[in-house]
Amino acid sequence: MSTASTQRDTVSTHDGTLQITQQPVQVAKRLEKFKTTIFTQMSMLAIKHGAINLGQGFPNFDGPDFVKEAAIQAIKDGKNQYARGYGVPDFNNALAARFKKDTGLVIDPEKEVTVTSGCTEAIAATMLGLINPGDEVILFAPFYDSYEATLSMAGAKIKCITLRPPDFAVPIDELKSAILKNTRAILINTPHNPTGKMFTSEELNTIASLCIENDVLVFMDEVYDKLAFEMDHISMASLPGMYERTVTMNSLGKTFSLTGWKIGWAIAPPHLTWGVRQAHSFLTFATSTPMQWAATVALRAPDSYFEELKRDYMAKKAILVQGLKDVGFKVFPSSGTYFVVVDHTPFGLENDIAFCEYLIKEVGVVAIPTSVFYLNPEDGKNLVRFTFCKDEETLRSAVERMKEKLKKK
Repeated sequence: MSTASTQRDTVSTHDGTLQITQQPVQVAKRLEKFKTTIFTQMSMLAIKHGAINLGQGFPNFDGPDFVKEAAIQAIKDGKNQYARGYGVPDFNNALAARFKKDTGLVIDPEKEVTVTSGCTEAIAATMLGLINPGDEVILFAPFYDSYEATLSMAGAKIKCITLRPPDFAVPIDELKSAILKNTRAILINTPHNPTGKMFTSEELNTIASLCIENDVLVFMDEVYDKLAFEMDHISMASLPGMYERTVTMNSLGKTFSLTGWKIGWAIAPPHLTWGVRQAHSFLTFATSTPMQWAATVALRAPDSYFEELKRDYMAKKAILVQGLKDVGFKVFPSSGTYFVVVDHTPFGLENDIAFCEYLIKEVGVVAIPTSVFYLNPEDGKNLVRFTFCKDEETLRSAVERMKEKLKKK
């Protein structure tokens, strides 16, 4: 017999404001605290108010034709039934080849690669397959919202290390103190959403040494690895002694502007892959077959594709960053991803939620409040995130709206 509880939820009212309301819900206790995602909320308000959406991180332009044509051909060729649970063989081979090119590591595509429905499922399968109830997992805040939710599903205990502006450097002494005997894993996202930070070689090597010393696993979210602008991306699995204790997670969507395809993967040694695959088989079993065939073509794209991608995004970033500075924001450095974090306090609003409401309703531009990316929302109340994965005309239009209507107080 189910029982109804009451949950505080953030909802849009008839006038477009965000208010906390009491709603009767029927939900497992481990998920009671989680609301409709901030991305859904802000995108709905963007539509309601005709605002330019620089909040949710999806491109407003399409992926490359050669990849889309490969998907169409795969469908025409009858590749439309269930794929093998852990991936179409050709795609697994392409992933292993890409991983060797990126990291220098030779892996077994049959035993160490698992294809998932986006990186979000790779994250969930990793947490559910490798974390036991009561295990402690360390996150770096701010963090992608699915991390906390999936760890809660796994029954993990979450410990947060906060990265603070302006450079969001890892507080190494705090991290050392946080690793205890029941610490099972550290989850790292680099390049980092939402800040745009890239973990440095020194930081990664120090974390690697701590993990080896304390027998801790590392879960690496590398979905923005091809959007590294100011330094080379380093994969933790490539560091000495780390492949055996690392799960590397990635996806197609960010690199090929095909976020709706939801093609992701997890790469790990067999003793970790077994757990990932066990969870994956009961989450989704298999991922879209024709899209895997098309993704195989994508991963075999020439280096020129990735070079052009980076040049294009650097140009978009320059437009937005300079525009935000001209408007009056304090803009923090972004070395990777397609996000920029700014301090909104020069404009006099009490917190990030209030500022983003004002920005949508009165200015006509959407940003994401970052407090939702922290265990302690107060840590993010002064920061908001903008994205530049939009065409240049859209970015310029958003900047002009802010220059015209957003005034310092």
